[in-house]
Parts: sequence; C-alpha cells; structure tokens
Amino acid sequence: MSTGLFQGERRRWWTLAAVSFGLFMIMLDNTVVNVALPSIQRDLEIGLSELEWIVTGYALTFAALMLIGGKLADAYGRRRLFVIGMAVFTLASLACGLADSGTQLIAARVAQGVGASLMSPATLSIITATFPARQRGTAIGIWAGVSALALAIGPLVGGLLTDQASWHWIFFVNIPVGLLGIGASYLLIDESRDETHESLDLPGLTTSAVGLFSLTYGLIEANAYGWTSPRIVGAFAVSAVSLTAFVLIERARRAPMLELALFRNRTYVGANVAVLLVSLAMFGVFFFISLYLQNILGYSAVRAGAAFLPMTLLIIVVAPIAGRLADRAGSRWLMTTGMVLLALHLLLFARLDEASTFLAILPSLAIGGVGIALVMTPSSAAAMKAVAVDNAGVGAAVLNAFRQVGGAVGIALMGAIVAQQAGGRRTPEAFLDGLHTALVVAAAIAVMGAAVAATLVRDGRSTERAELDAVADTL
Repeated sequence: MSTGLFQGERRRWWTLAAVSFGLFMIMLDNTVVNVALPSIQRDLEIGLSELEWIVTGYALTFAALMLIGGKLADAYGRRRLFVIGMAVFTLASLACGLADSGTQLIAARVAQGVGASLMSPATLSIITATFPARQRGTAIGIWAGVSALALAIGPLVGGLLTDQASWHWIFFVNIPVGLLGIGASYLLIDESRDETHESLDLPGLTTSAVGLFSLTYGLIEANAYGWTSPRIVGAFAVSAVSLTAFVLIERARRAPMLELALFRNRTYVGANVAVLLVSLAMFGVFFFISLYLQNILGYSAVRAGAAFLPMTLLIIVVAPIAGRLADRAGSRWLMTTGMVLLALHLLLFARLDEASTFLAILPSLAIGGVGIALVMTPSSAAAMKAVAVDNAGVGAAVLNAFRQVGGAVGIALMGAIVAQQAGGRRTPEAFLDGLHTALVVAAAIAVMGAAVAATLVRDGRSTERAELDAVADTL
C-alpha cells in the first residue's frame, strides 16, 4: 500500500473520530438533563409545565429541523454545517448554564435543538461521503456505538455533575468539548457537498419543518392534554396538511429538497421503518424502566443510570462487529435477528416485580444490548448504502427524523398504556400492571419490525450504487 493510500485510509478514521466527538455531545444532551430536573425546578422556582418544556423544547426543534439540516449540509457543505451546528450548540450550552429563569433556559434549550439538527444529519452524511461501501458498515457501527454510549451514560453523567457540582455544569461541560470539536473538524474533515445542487426548495423546507414540529408536539403533549383535545387534534391536523403539502410540492419541483424516488427503494423504506419501530419500542421503555428502577426498586438517579451500563457496553462492543458483518453479509438477517432479541428482552422485562434484584434484570439488559446493536447499525448502513452520495445529508436526515418521531410516539404510547392500565391508582402495583402491558405491546412492535426487515430489506446493490462505490474506493 502506497504512503498516499495509507494516509488517506488513516485520515478516514480520524474523520470518524472528529464526527463522533460532536455526535457524542448532542446525543448526551438528549438524556443528561433528565436527572437534573428536580434541582433545576428548585433553583429556578418553576412549575411542572416549564420543566417539561426544558426537555421538549430541545426534542421539538431537533426533530422539526432535521430535514432542513440535512438539505443544507448537502447544498452548502457537510463540514461547514457540522461546524456551524456545533458552534450554535456550544453557545446555546453556555446560555443554558448561565440561565437564571425558566424562560431563559427553555429558549437556550430550543437553540441547542437548532444546533443539534444541523449537526446530526451531517455526521452520517460525512461518514457516507468519506467511507467506501466496503468500510461503511464498520464506520456506522462505531457511529451507532458512540450514539448509544452518549444516550445511556447521560443520566449517570447528569447525576454525578448535579450531585458533585450543580445542574449548571451539565451544560458548561459542553463548551470545551464544542471548542475542541470545531478545531478538530477543520483539521480532520474534508469538505463535501452535492455538486448538482441548484437552489433551495424554500416551500419544501417550510412545510417539512411545520409538519414535523406539529407532529412531534402532538405526540409529546398528547398524554398531558388528552388525545382528543382541540390542541392535540389541531396539532395533528396541521401536521397532516403540512406533510401532504410537502409531498405534493416535492413531486412538482424539478429540483426537490427530498427525492421521493428514494421511497421506491424497498431497502431504504425497510431500514427507515425498522428504525421507526425500534425507536417506538425502546424509547418509551427506557423512560419507564428508569422510573421503575427509581420509584419501585428505590435506586438513586446515579445508580439507575449505572444500571444500564451493561447494556451500553454490549452495544459499544457489538455495534462495530455488526457493522463489519453488514459489510460482508448484508443487513437483512442481522436486523431481523436483532428485532427478535429485542422482543425477548422486552418480554423478560415484563416479568420483573417489586422484589426483582439487579441479577434478575441483567439477562434482559444483555439481550437488549446485543439486539439494539444488531438493529441500529445494520439498518443505518442499509439505508445509507441505498442513497446516492450526493443526497447523503437528506438521506441521513430522513433516517434521523424517523428515529426521533418513533421515540416520541413510543413515549406517548407507553405513557398512555401505563396510565390507562393504572386507572388512576397511584400504587406500585398499578404502575407495574401498566408497565407489564406496555412491555408486551413493545415486544409485539419489535416482532413487527422483524417482519419488516425480513420482508423489505435486500442486501444486493444497484448498478448505480456499485459504480459510485467503485469511484469512492479509488479516492
């Protein structure tokens, strides 16, 4: 291997390291805030509604602007948008840490969501543009492992910083990370963009943002206001109208924001639906299992966060292996197996009660860690291999939007099931009744995901993709 090729090979992995650095920061903020909420409420003297918006403000803008972030990255440069997003996120983190009122903190969290929506699609599209197909699964496996690590240790990091310093430091810690990430991006990431881009599709950008915002808002707030309340029905109606308008606009435009032809690719559709279903099944479960550990078993916030570490470690170990296997053997049966393991993981959790020990929980955590790794990495790899490199930003944004919407649906659905089964009772038994039913429903969703993966995902590549990859392999 020549020196030039070796340096190019090594630079790819340094690029992945730089991208993963930023990804870790934005994914950590999905969960790091949760355990600090009681301290924030006491310190800022705010009500429950404001407290909820500290969490949902970030999630809403993150989901609503995802497609815009992906398109801007393709059009104006993936490294450029990644750096701009990181700068916005870092400054917003400073504002969060300095906030002395609920309104200021909510506004700063919304700004964090804007930064995250610019960064997140760029991370996956940079990987797609940097790595040839023979290495892409492995790279995405590392990407997925970093994402899972950040999500899982968020509660633990948040608990430690809140206990040992103050809640302000869960935001301040992002500042040096962000500054280092910006410097590393300019040193290690090569710029790439869609060279065929002509102009921004402003109607498409607007309708997609309104549609995703309304949909996510309705799902997040449905249990609080009631699924049939005018506010929630109105949010879903606005979402339906906006997303329908988005599809009609994209079909009519010569240079659309989102190539709808992507959805004629069975593998791309299957991978996105699988991601939606696994997020639907798992996000709500993570939320309520955390409540189970703390409210039923009496774990502290830090101990509850630490309880998920076995699952996290398995995801970190298995995700890159799953990526390499996806490169060699394809994603279809890895995803199917992973979904079946997730269904088993959820059914094992449904057997837990007030007297369960950590040793009783451990087998479910282990099976779940392997299952998540076998689904998330191959599904991301399958989706991105089905997308032309020029459209990698939008392709990644759609995948991330499916993941975010699936998570919001999961939390809303599991919350509704737990509340309905509890029937107004506020006892451990009532909570466990609802939790067990929710877990069985989630297991059924995971089985549906297995059927989708086995039916829709194909491991063969089109002639166009093979040609693109042959070119990428020479770079």
